[in-house]
Parts: sequence; structure tokens; C-alpha cells
Amino acid sequence: MPKSPIWKAISDALASDIAGGQYPTGSKLPTEADLSARFGVNRHTVRHALSDLAAKGLVVPRRGAGVFVTAPATEYRIGKRVRFNQNIAATGQVPSRQVSRLETCLATLPESEALRLAAGTSVHVVEGLSLADGQPLALFRSVLPAARFPNLLEDLALTPSITAAMARGGVADYTRASTRLTARSADPVQALHLRLADGVPVLQTVAVNVDSDGTPVEYGTTWFAGDRVTLLIQSED
Repeated sequence: MPKSPIWKAISDALASDIAGGQYPTGSKLPTEADLSARFGVNRHTVRHALSDLAAKGLVVPRRGAGVFVTAPATEYRIGKRVRFNQNIAATGQVPSRQVSRLETCLATLPESEALRLAAGTSVHVVEGLSLADGQPLALFRSVLPAARFPNLLEDLALTPSITAAMARGGVADYTRASTRLTARSADPVQALHLRLADGVPVLQTVAVNVDSDGTPVEYGTTWFAGDRVTLLIQSED
């Protein structure tokens, strides 16, 4: 019986390490040089093994960063009510958010139009990173009318939940009025925060949420890591 190629044996060994938890989801595999030393082979053979793992969906190479263990794509539901924490918790993962910007400024023209505000109206801008089990899943930017939520920034300084902060501001419930979905390449800053290689696809959603009276209360843009999420569009909740 012919022997399996060496690269196949290395691929199988690394796949076993991944399955056994030695390299958990999101972790970086050793460098090609380190793997060459471990298995006593040249880099070309290691590269062949890594390509086999990538073809099986077990790892993903990120240019300039290394080779990382992938996770099954997170199913993210977009329907009448979209709540990040609930969506992620429903998959069995732990949701978290890191807020990087809390600022009050003048609305841009697209923001004014989406929120039905007069030009030059003040809005609160909230930006940050959404994670599932500690792995970056998406970048977000939420814009809300400052007059409607005067204490929003103070509330968000205590907890990163926009839904909770809006509830404290008098909006106990809100629904999605529209969502626009576009695929585009990650820019360098997005790639850095999402731990992607430059130019890797991201899924951009631009949405407007409204209160029970149909008045816009949030204009949000989210950039999802394309290899980590499956967007499930629901006609209704």
C-alpha cells in the first residue's frame, strides 16, 4: 500500500490538534518555520499542509498576520427586531462589546435624512467592536438624536448596551424599518480591528430603527467579518 504524502500526515496531525483544543478557535497556528522544525520538513511541505487545512475550512490565512483557526460562521438574524446580545446568545456564544467612541456632534446629511432631523441637529455617535466568545465579529456605528436621548452617553458609559440606554431614555421597544446590505472590501482600519487581512470581504448593513410611532431613533452601520457570520434575513419576527 502506498504511503500517504508527508504533507497529508502533517495536515492530519494539525487537524487533530485543532479538534483536541490545542489550537482553539481564533488562535494563530505556529509559523511555517516553527512547523517545519516540528515536523522536520521544508516550508513547501508545511505550506501544502496548511493549504489542505484551509481547503477544509479549518484555518484561514491572513496576509501579513499568519494562519488562524476558524470558527463555524455565526448565524446572525436580521428581522423586525435586531438585538445583538440576543442574537449571539441564541447561538450559545457569549456576546460582548467594546465601545471606542462616545461623542455628540452635528449630524451629517445622510444621518439627518435617515433620522428625519433638520440640518445641523446634534446627534450622539457610538462606535465600537462587537464580539462573540471574545472573537471580533463586527464593527458598529450608531447615530441617535441627542434631543431624544439627552443622557445616552452617560448611560452608555455605565453599560455598552444601546438597547438598555434607549430604554432608560424612554424608548422601551424599537423595530427595524429598513436594512441595506452591501459586500465590500475591508479598509486597513477595519481589517486591524476585525483581525482580517486588508481587502478581505466585509458585509456592511445600513439600517434605520424606529419607535412604536414610526419615528426614527437610530441610524446604524455595521461591518461584519465576512468569514465569521451568516446573515439570516427574516421577513418578520
